[in-house]
Amino acid sequence: MANTDSVKVRVLSLNCWGIRYLSKQCPQRYAMIGDMLCKEEHDIVLLQEVWSEKDYLSLKKKLACSHPHSHYFKSGVIGSGLAIFSIHRIHDTFLFRYSLNGYPYMAHHGDWFGGKAVGMAVLNIGSLTANVYVTHLHAEYCRDKDSYLPHRVVQAWELQQFIRHTSAGADMVILGGDLNMHPEDLGNRLLRSYTGLQDAYLETAKFDGCEDGMTLIADNPFINKKELCPFEKGIRIDYILFKGSTKTDIYCDYMSTTKGSIPNHPFPYSDHEALTAGLRLETHTPTQSDRQPKIQDSAAGKLAALVDIVTEARTEVKVGLHCAEGMRYTATRTGVMGLALLVLELAIAAVPWLALGTEQPFPRTSFYLLAALCFAILLTTFLLYIFYTMELKALQGAEDQMRLAVGSLQEKLRGFPLAQPHNAPRRPPEGHEPSALAPEE
Repeated sequence: MANTDSVKVRVLSLNCWGIRYLSKQCPQRYAMIGDMLCKEEHDIVLLQEVWSEKDYLSLKKKLACSHPHSHYFKSGVIGSGLAIFSIHRIHDTFLFRYSLNGYPYMAHHGDWFGGKAVGMAVLNIGSLTANVYVTHLHAEYCRDKDSYLPHRVVQAWELQQFIRHTSAGADMVILGGDLNMHPEDLGNRLLRSYTGLQDAYLETAKFDGCEDGMTLIADNPFINKKELCPFEKGIRIDYILFKGSTKTDIYCDYMSTTKGSIPNHPFPYSDHEALTAGLRLETHTPTQSDRQPKIQDSAAGKLAALVDIVTEARTEVKVGLHCAEGMRYTATRTGVMGLALLVLELAIAAVPWLALGTEQPFPRTSFYLLAALCFAILLTTFLLYIFYTMELKALQGAEDQMRLAVGSLQEKLRGFPLAQPHNAPRRPPEGHEPSALAPEE
């Protein structure tokens, strides 16, 4: 390792809970957030749930001196809620919207209307190119009966794909946001295993914050404690993830979170805790000897673990496929019933015309109301049929991608010799290929 240089970067991530007219003390909290960002002078600020562009513009005005470069990612009906502020110039941005994001008829949850997405910004930190990502995944709402799990798994799958395919030439990658997943949840393991991203909380040399790094805590006055059950103290669903490259090593020197209350203020910044990570970037000239031992020692094990994770994710997507097919069938059946009712009504209405002199047996108002009901049923079921068809195609597309990925990973795994320290390697019988995974699994 030669020509080592060191650069320090402070990153903040915060879910601002900025739903105008619904979130408590929203204007006052944005003023507090702006004051805090001006004072702390983080290098990169990643915000979620900035649902109103007016709030973003007010922050942009307040942070014009401390963070002159910013971008607001627009998506969906009410916006993605994603924003980035930086002391470094933003050279390029891109927004990728997730193909699945809940259901439009679950209006009280509102995720579908938000257009959940991942935003990317390309920065230059000194001589290094940094790809910075900010995202917000679908909420869980109920852990015991999580009907959104397949959607969130697909979002995690698309997130890791987006990061891998857009960060190939970057010297470093930083991801911050509300993933709405516990550290060992399937989507989280899929994201970190496939991309190689490291969790700042797990990698930090020094931590100051809530117990176990929790970011949604019972001590926060904006939190309904019933929503945290069965986790009485809180959960960790907000993250700062990072990784370097062949010429850049990244270390987390310290990490901190807010603790549910802010000194000299009557309430906290948000219902989520803010995360701050102090990253240290060390650049060097890579050599083959630096990398080869690590590759030989760990690549086979990581590939085998990744095969298991992708297979598990594929199974969960198949469960979502089965549910979506059932819902589409229900919508189709209800639509057929509505159509049959409409045809029956038209037949009854035609009786006076076919049999001259016969009076209509039902009041005209009743016919109009029944017709309106039939048309409402047909329109609703038609829209639901279209929506579930789109959901099915998105789930099928993700499942196909995962199937190809598993095959590719297994192909790579065949290139690694099986670890057999106490026995000599055995050759398979002629005409038989070795299995994709080691027998020890």
